[in-house]
Amino acid sequence: MKASDFTFELPENLIAQRPSPERGQSRLLVMDRKTRRLEHRMVKDLPLILEKDTLMVFNKSRVRHSRLYAESEATGAKTEFLLLNKAAESDNADGLPEGRLWRAMVQRAGRRRKGSRYLFHGADSRSAEIVAEEGEFRLLEFDKPVNDAWLDANGHVPLPPYIKREDNAEDGDRYQTVYAKEYGSAAAPTAGLHFTDELFGELEKAGIETAFITLHVGLGTFLPVRTENVEDHRMHEESYTIDEETACRIEKAKREGRKILTVGTTSLRTLESAWEEDSSGVFNKVNGRLRRVEGRTSIFIYPGYKFKITDNLFTNFHTPSSSLLMLVSAFAGREFILDTYKEAIRVGYRFFSYGDASLIL
Repeated sequence: MKASDFTFELPENLIAQRPSPERGQSRLLVMDRKTRRLEHRMVKDLPLILEKDTLMVFNKSRVRHSRLYAESEATGAKTEFLLLNKAAESDNADGLPEGRLWRAMVQRAGRRRKGSRYLFHGADSRSAEIVAEEGEFRLLEFDKPVNDAWLDANGHVPLPPYIKREDNAEDGDRYQTVYAKEYGSAAAPTAGLHFTDELFGELEKAGIETAFITLHVGLGTFLPVRTENVEDHRMHEESYTIDEETACRIEKAKREGRKILTVGTTSLRTLESAWEEDSSGVFNKVNGRLRRVEGRTSIFIYPGYKFKITDNLFTNFHTPSSSLLMLVSAFAGREFILDTYKEAIRVGYRFFSYGDASLIL
């Protein structure tokens, strides 16, 4: 299977540069996998579309203001960093306090060598040194701990590169779901950006149940697949958490034959990573169970994957040749997805993070 099998032409004017004027006022393309029927609706119509007793699963990870601008101590040149996650214990042989070591992506990474030092100006400024080179990533050691409060005060919203503008105050609100709780993501779980407190109220009235997991989104989720053969691509690891209450609710819904609708590819990847076969070793959607765990996943889903738990998927429109486009192609069929994207382009749907949404039934 070739990465080139997942390309499509997208007019630049359909790449959403800003969110909709009001949260939740986005178009929704409903896709029926069985009939191949398409229906043009609005996100606010979800309570009218979904089956009663559907269980919707959301990712409550919160986006860090993780884009930082620094000045080279040697040259004074401005450099952009994107902090991805605090380094693991295995990277911290010197026993530095939490928040001193961060893994980051850096602009023009090939020029940013071990030993280079940078100044991060702002309230309670910091300095940092590159202490390790890890392919396209760099390990930064800060002189003082960097925590989420410091990032909120000094960092920028990590808008994706296809949004061709600087972040602003509006992004601080709109590039975050209304239910975000746990800091840790370097990019938003963007399907959830469409939901409002009012929509949650309407879903509850319609008999739709909700549950929340956490997967901290890394850049690996959104990077293009650069290998010629899809099967050769490797995903970066991301951390996730499923608590006892959520696991029980999801298992109960499966036993009762109710639909599980994952909101976003991150929620889907979390559930598919954590679902276990029953004790017989034979896959069974009803008798399996979810691991109650703080775990890590690098699951890569592409056509041929056998879905274990997810019945329906609510998601945005994804970039060409991305692992996310391959995931939705695995869920609904590559030809159907590409044909649907052509129709979405024809009628002017807005694409990517701040764009419109799709519902795959």
